[in-house]
Amino acid sequence: MFLTARPVRAALGAACALVMMAAGCSSSDEPDPDAGLITVTTMRGAFLQPAEIGPAWAAPVESAAPQTLVSFCGGTLPPPQTPPGAEMVWSNAADEGEKGAQTLQQSALVYADEASATAGQSLLRTVADQCAPTSEVPATVTADRNEPAYTETVEVRDLNEGAWSGFVIVRHKRYEAAHPGTADVAVAVLRTRNVVLVDSYAIYQLNNASPAPNFESDWQRLVGSVVQRVG
Repeated sequence: MFLTARPVRAALGAACALVMMAAGCSSSDEPDPDAGLITVTTMRGAFLQPAEIGPAWAAPVESAAPQTLVSFCGGTLPPPQTPPGAEMVWSNAADEGEKGAQTLQQSALVYADEASATAGQSLLRTVADQCAPTSEVPATVTADRNEPAYTETVEVRDLNEGAWSGFVIVRHKRYEAAHPGTADVAVAVLRTRNVVLVDSYAIYQLNNASPAPNFESDWQRLVGSVVQRVG
């Protein structure tokens, strides 16, 4: 359940100057130019807290670095640069177990106006559209990382419903047969008014080569809960 951008009320100052120059405009009749904009406080309050997701969820010991988005493309490509001009807020949660893990990384880019938010989302869409549809990555063994070889596919879908619009990047990672496991990731990039939400849900399975059965419904439910709170 995702929500198309509602129009922001246009400022009346320019029209007032053109059509009522002689008489002037009454400030009491003008709408607040900031009316309808979403605040940083609102976005912080809309993020899901670990206890709201499930009893096993908790704030991760090590959160993502401030001002850093999640990775969009498959393989070993780094996350996209954060578009300029916004104040970024975030909240992360994780459910880690012996057979796998789930993570939820919630970020919001809060701009001063709708046009800036639209431009920021367009930059992120450009990154998503350049992702390779398939990546083959060899095994990686370093001092701080030991990951088997894997194949990862990437699909970009449009999302348009209600007050939010944008796209979602869906990634599926399958490890080599000698080390069975999967990773499914959905990164939703949705905008309404002056905010761009970048919400990433991931589920990792160990010793299991089958896709996570509830992945699609789970990421839609989590992202939908946030956008419904904002409206």
